[in-house]
Amino acid sequence: MAHKREELSETEQEVLKTLWELGSGTVREVCEALNRRGPRRAYTTVLTFLARLESKGYVASNKTELAHVFRPTVSRDGLLTQRLTKLVDEVCEGTASPIVQALVRGNRLSTDDIAHLRRLLDQLESEAESEPAKKKKRRK
Repeated sequence: MAHKREELSETEQEVLKTLWELGSGTVREVCEALNRRGPRRAYTTVLTFLARLESKGYVASNKTELAHVFRPTVSRDGLLTQRLTKLVDEVCEGTASPIVQALVRGNRLSTDDIAHLRRLLDQLESEAESEPAKKKKRRK
């Protein structure tokens, strides 16, 4: 079962996205990367957000060096899965089909996305078709 974490504020998400891009970084490195992209943030503000992310379980830090190095503990895909699972449960009564349909209808998929989705659906269909055969073999 996926670990449920607290929701993130918009700024916490920006800090986490920056860490994904960097891989890991000190407060200063994260602060500089954030400031290159958007509104300037003070070192102490970035430190506060990194501490919040750490307390929520999204970030871990190595405190053995003079400058603490922070790294994400959840991947972009992991966070996306967590959020979509919650959305499916809360809005779609446990079925993901309405979300996929909304993305398709909203033209949110590129041709590459569609091709990838087709391959994934074919793979899932193939696995589902082979599943009954596996169950029959186990019964014998």
